[in-house]
Amino acid sequence: MHQVDLTVLGSTGSIGRQTLDVAAKAGSAVRIVALSANRSIDLLAKQAAEFGVKYVAIADESLKDSPKLVEFPEGTHISWGKQAVEQLAAQSPDPEDGRVDTVLNSLVGIAGLRASYAALKAGRRLALANKESLVVGGELLMPMAGKGGHGVEGAELLPVDSEHSAIFQCLIGEKDSEVQRLWITASGGPFRGYTREQLSKVTRDQALAHPTWSMGPKITIDSSTLMNKGLEVIEAYHLFCCDFDHISVVVHPQSRIHSMVEYCDGSVKAQLGVTDMRIPIQLALSYPDRWKTPCEPANFTQMMDFTFEAPDLETFGCLKLALEAGHQGGTATTVLNAANEVAVAAFLSGACGFLDIEGTVGDVLAMHDGQPVESLEQIEAVDAWARQKSREVLDKREQA
Repeated sequence: MHQVDLTVLGSTGSIGRQTLDVAAKAGSAVRIVALSANRSIDLLAKQAAEFGVKYVAIADESLKDSPKLVEFPEGTHISWGKQAVEQLAAQSPDPEDGRVDTVLNSLVGIAGLRASYAALKAGRRLALANKESLVVGGELLMPMAGKGGHGVEGAELLPVDSEHSAIFQCLIGEKDSEVQRLWITASGGPFRGYTREQLSKVTRDQALAHPTWSMGPKITIDSSTLMNKGLEVIEAYHLFCCDFDHISVVVHPQSRIHSMVEYCDGSVKAQLGVTDMRIPIQLALSYPDRWKTPCEPANFTQMMDFTFEAPDLETFGCLKLALEAGHQGGTATTVLNAANEVAVAAFLSGACGFLDIEGTVGDVLAMHDGQPVESLEQIEAVDAWARQKSREVLDKREQA
């Protein structure tokens, strides 16, 4: 059991908290070196104390005068701002205390892109739970991790998403040339079987009640619109060098099969297990080893029947839009992601309806002339443009 020296970005979120649970159960195999959070100071302080972490970064600089800062253990080094979070990904905070070899990025949204880039550029293993990094920046990140070239020495990207972890495992020992299709499973979310009319009336609380997975609010809404599945198809395209025409989504409500790979001879490999994110999180840290399970193992004698169905692209238009943007490539996926983030935030705040998410994304994509991805700065400029257009679209929808 090798030791992992780990930085956790977004440690106070759902994936971050589960990562620290994995670390606690792994004992001396995982040493937490640094943590970051956006603004949850009280929880971050508790985590720093529990794991003896001396280095933390807080993205929200408006909290510099917070009285909660006294809750951090004496001697904690606190850095501030988004650049401080990026810096934790790029370098060990105290090289004399041991070099960080793994960065787990569970930041929410495009905010995680620069951290992913920094981790790979520094030659680290990137355990990636920030899907937006690949959705908008896959053309920049994957070559650094070895795709299409020599990559950065030491750089490695392992997926944390359960679906991509499943595909990764199913591909071990196989030839890329013999892969026929990637099957990405979807639970269908809380509104599987709904009509468009029913979707027009759903509430925030209904959309946040995911039937099988416990996740943060943004990804839970994405799961309810099926946008999450579209983003995962784009991720899979970058991760596994598989053409979009050979990646399919299949609705599997029980969420026991986490994804599958079909080979040219008709054989299909599937990765199965309980619906617990700690399993793919742990594998991203332990690979190529497997450690003792951090949760209750699967009991197949107690599992309900496995069922499958095709996704409804007409009712759940976000998935259709994501697939179209993925096919277009370039900066179209940046626009897709930005418009979706703005619209989801508006829905969560009560400023728009459920179907306005899809409508906003579609309207902004229609305004955009795609470009090849060239740099982080270009992506950020397109992202800013798309966010502004999304706010304008939402304002018009509210006034209509």
